[in-house]
Amino acid sequence: MEKQKKIKAVRRKNDEGFKSEALRMVNGGRSVPDVARSLGMSENLLYKWRTEQKSSYSPEESGRDAELEQLRKQSRQVEMERDILKKALAIFGRTT
Repeated sequence: MEKQKKIKAVRRKNDEGFKSEALRMVNGGRSVPDVARSLGMSENLLYKWRTEQKSSYSPEESGRDAELEQLRKQSRQVEMERDILKKALAIFGRTT
């Protein structure tokens, strides 16, 4: 039997600029898996960075962040309902 060579994964060092840009993309509304895929990095690392960022917030910033997340969720819900109503209008508005 031949000896199998172990392939060691190269650990990439990310500078603060890269980290802050990745977090800005996530905080801007893009999903963590989408950002991780586009930057070629692990989703777990991005989740870790986001958790670290949130834990460093003051109580006032945490409240604002929670409110912003709630408003984004509500906005997505309203947009989905609007799209459903548009489709229903198109279906029922047809003349036969």
